[in-house]
Amino acid sequence: MPEAARRLADLAQQALGTPLPVRLRAWDGSEYGPPGTPGSPVLVLRRRRALRRLLWQPGELGLARAWVAGDLDVDGDLFQALRLLAGHLWERGEPRGRTGRLAALRDPALRAVGRELLKLTPPWLPPAPPPEEARTGGGARHSLHRDKRAISHHYDVGNAFYERVLGPSMVYSCAYWESPEATLEDAQEAKLDLVCRKLALAPGQRLLDVGCGWGSMVAHAARTYGVRAVGITLSEEQAAYARKRVADAGLADRVEIRVQDYREIADGPFDAISSIGMAEHVGSARYAEYAADLFALLRPGGRLLNHQIARRPLQDETAYEVDEFIGRYVFPDGELAPVGRTVAQLEEAGFEVRDVESLREHYALTLRSWVANLERHWAEAVRLTSPGRARVWRLYMAASALSFEANRIGVNQVLAVRTPDSGESGLPLRTRDWRG
Repeated sequence: MPEAARRLADLAQQALGTPLPVRLRAWDGSEYGPPGTPGSPVLVLRRRRALRRLLWQPGELGLARAWVAGDLDVDGDLFQALRLLAGHLWERGEPRGRTGRLAALRDPALRAVGRELLKLTPPWLPPAPPPEEARTGGGARHSLHRDKRAISHHYDVGNAFYERVLGPSMVYSCAYWESPEATLEDAQEAKLDLVCRKLALAPGQRLLDVGCGWGSMVAHAARTYGVRAVGITLSEEQAAYARKRVADAGLADRVEIRVQDYREIADGPFDAISSIGMAEHVGSARYAEYAADLFALLRPGGRLLNHQIARRPLQDETAYEVDEFIGRYVFPDGELAPVGRTVAQLEEAGFEVRDVESLREHYALTLRSWVANLERHWAEAVRLTSPGRARVWRLYMAASALSFEANRIGVNQVLAVRTPDSGESGLPLRTRDWRG
């Protein structure tokens, strides 16, 4: 089939109702589509197996498996390709998941496209999912055991891999950019310091960092503000790295790193709690428990800084579905909530919410920096993990950057206080000064 690309482009137009906005290259070397300019992205089907994946799993999951397996690729600017393809492939407002696949099977036009695709690739058994696909196993969603497996899937992929992606700061959350020209390391240090100032940390205080990652927050708080800090994570690899980092910095007498779930902490109270990029893993069914547990762990007058990704609210919240690529390959069992719901649940737990700051554009800049790091160290990243794992991270970070830029998702720092019965919050009259 010397002209596979043209045939595929025609089938894509039939399925989508509009031509593909990028040039297409097929496994036989043929190309078809907009000529573009030098450097314009080209969507590449490297193997016929990509078509079988789409036939067995129409929609996002089939595309994800083809991408991770290397059957589907992009030559050129990935950001530009995703921006051009977004409205055609995953922002069409159509049903997703199992519902979407059933709808595709009922659509006569899509069935006709499927029959033509069968002529290009025999209807063999479905290809096995790439080994990078998460297998959280049985057990209740967001149980202690299942949460630990889900966290391990994302974080226990090798500290050396994360060093290549995150850079020297080893902070895996949105940085705080005082200007777009700042370095990633400076922006991450600025974020850690912003959190410390919002919490009004002072020497001798006791800080709990929930989801401490590789120890950046607790090390900064102990070194710069003189606190005694406890960092908890469910990742064995993160904990080992953080303990060595703390010891090397001479902070072992002030910082303790634990492999522990927030639901298992029994040695409160703390003067302050930071939760940075962890609450997305909690799940809607457990969020009230999460908020209540953190409230109970704070002393009266203590502060919580909850740094969390948020999605846009839906008219019908019961229609919310987790993105299949993210759920299968990136954050198993992760869920996003609108910021208003997060604020409401913190208040329902007893907190007084005093400030909400959006850092949406900051996260787009952060993700673009991580993608640049990954692409710069691509050969090492592949060697340290696997080609599929590196491809997962590249796609999810690039797509997430575009989602933040387009206001499809955001990230917010919510400052809340366990205000005592006296009503004295301890905050200054002008909170944005962050000096109180």
